[in-house]
Amino acid sequence: MKKIRAAVVGYGNIGRFTVEALEAAEDFEIAGIVRRNGSDNKPLELTPYEVVKDIRELKDVDVAILAAPTRSCEEFARQILPLGINTVDSFDIHTDIRGYRERLMEINKQTSTVSVIAAGWDPGSDSVVRTLMQSLAPKGLSYTNFGPGMSMGHSVCVRSKEGVKNALSVTIPLGEGIHRRMVYVELEDGARLEDVTAAIKADPYFAHDETHVFAVASVDDVRDMGHGVNLVRKGVSGKTQNQRFEFNMQINNPALTAQVLVNVARASLRQQPGCYTMVEIPVIDLLPGDRAELIEHLV
Repeated sequence: MKKIRAAVVGYGNIGRFTVEALEAAEDFEIAGIVRRNGSDNKPLELTPYEVVKDIRELKDVDVAILAAPTRSCEEFARQILPLGINTVDSFDIHTDIRGYRERLMEINKQTSTVSVIAAGWDPGSDSVVRTLMQSLAPKGLSYTNFGPGMSMGHSVCVRSKEGVKNALSVTIPLGEGIHRRMVYVELEDGARLEDVTAAIKADPYFAHDETHVFAVASVDDVRDMGHGVNLVRKGVSGKTQNQRFEFNMQINNPALTAQVLVNVARASLRQQPGCYTMVEIPVIDLLPGDRAELIEHLV
């Protein structure tokens, strides 16, 4: 069996767990790791792999897993897709997913490549669950309640603000899809909490939620990568009222995101050229193995 050659672009929390997920997947091999500093200060755990600054330095890459901050995903995709390499990412700005899909779709068609975007656990696998629930009760209301736990996207956003040395954003569910953001920041010398707070609350990541910002001496002392979600839909099947569905999970945030990225990297090799979200991909394409055997086992 020819293995899928995947490059990991970025080596933060998601990148590290993506390498672990690829190592555990028998149908993949790691083509290399792309880091801003290349092989400078190469971590010991990456000794078996080629580490480069530019994906062009790697050979025979089938798919690039963009383990990069959301706001860098499109830039990387635009650089990589013209090389004939598929891309997958965990872009998580819900309000721009449709626009991002449309922008990449043009490039995918021109380059005969596949992109799978917004493929973490939310958006991503939770989106698939929400879609299934809505199909089972077409009329009704769905609620997505996150946490309590660390939001990687929100934490990365805060760390990008001027005056912030390190940051942790914790999501607290209030019910019915409403959330509170508890943000803990390590300030740079001379930075004012008031200025940092204003910048955080003005950002689209936080603008629509109740947000509280606190200064702490050490973010590492309060960090916990655990997270969770509770999905609920109550509605109508046909003409029958009072149908209720619920889905729960408690997770390590970056580990699950990485697993989803590896799954959609596999699925990207099974799609026609274009840009996809997870709700557009057959669920069976996320799994390794023979389709007929999977159907026999799962159906």
